[in-house]
Amino acid sequence: MNKRKFLKIAGSTSVIVAATGIGVFLTTRTPSAALLPWKTAGSQYSDPMRRSLSYAILSPNPHNRQPWSVDLISETEAILFCDLERLLPQTDPFSRQITIGLGCFLELFSLAATHHGHRAEISLFPEGEPGEQLNAKPIAKLKLVADAQIAPAPLFLQTLSRHTNREPYDITKPVDQDILQEITSVAGTDVVAGGVGQGAKLQNLRKLTRVALLDEILDPKAFRESIDLMRIGRAEIEANPDGISLGGAFLETLSVVGMLNRKELADPDSSTFQIGLDMVDDQALTAMGFVWINTPGNSRHHQISAGRSYMRIALGVTSFGLTMQPMSQALQEYAAMKPHYEQVHQMLTRDGEERVQMLARIGYAKKTSPSPRWPLSTRIRQT
Repeated sequence: MNKRKFLKIAGSTSVIVAATGIGVFLTTRTPSAALLPWKTAGSQYSDPMRRSLSYAILSPNPHNRQPWSVDLISETEAILFCDLERLLPQTDPFSRQITIGLGCFLELFSLAATHHGHRAEISLFPEGEPGEQLNAKPIAKLKLVADAQIAPAPLFLQTLSRHTNREPYDITKPVDQDILQEITSVAGTDVVAGGVGQGAKLQNLRKLTRVALLDEILDPKAFRESIDLMRIGRAEIEANPDGISLGGAFLETLSVVGMLNRKELADPDSSTFQIGLDMVDDQALTAMGFVWINTPGNSRHHQISAGRSYMRIALGVTSFGLTMQPMSQALQEYAAMKPHYEQVHQMLTRDGEERVQMLARIGYAKKTSPSPRWPLSTRIRQT
């Protein structure tokens, strides 16, 4: 969150200066335990399955819900499920975005396997594809096969550097169209990926994503879903290293002095809520480009393909020194998004049959910290 804007809540810098007298408390606000999976990925495990899974759990996913759950069969076989306690019923009523997140997981699992001399064989929905609602049936069977001839995937090298960046992007640095083409070229043949970095379409997508994000915040049920998943301060983040993290010394100071809490965040009449609305502009209007992923239909297989493609594009973005943030509110399937849904499909599809699965802004920005993660051991249901 932007410090300059939050000073409006405080009224003067003197309040913040007084709050920083907490001293040592403020120097120890990094949720180190919640970030540990980023440091230990691949290094703690000798068997190829756990090693690949330890990278897969670092995948991007909606609201950082980390919806994956794994049954281990052996050192080379496992079954992936969706944790049905981690759905987003208000903003993702059909769990399309959750399924895309599981696709990201499967792609990073596959890329990690190549890095350690294995080929990943993934069998989707072995007991049948779910319908409108996800269920307890498996998402995929996973099998690793040692393959001395397999070439490590270059994109995998970006895994530990890839982080979703929600800060304002540098509006003085445009995104080269040739770079956009190279980034979208890694999406694969199962999807149609596109990108724009200039002109009227860029401006129109800035406006569309801004309004859609505002409408999500102004929708009480949709925004309450986000509020309930916010983790404010180190203690909450480490107790529940998922959801939306509001951490760091500055934000925790505001929390301690009563300026940052769920009540203020949810109250449309509060200064905190208004600052949140202002921050929408910092995101949407500093987009220096957009990338999107379309599929020919909207089956669960299509959604998984979109997730796998998004994972590759995210790694490709990182390889060029760029950063990315999903701006997919307009793609969501609840009433407030209907006009935006129709507009974005008019803008980005070639015919009425395609489904826009992902839309993300890209640009150059200062590096941010990774999102917290549950340890792999907590994502394994049985051994």
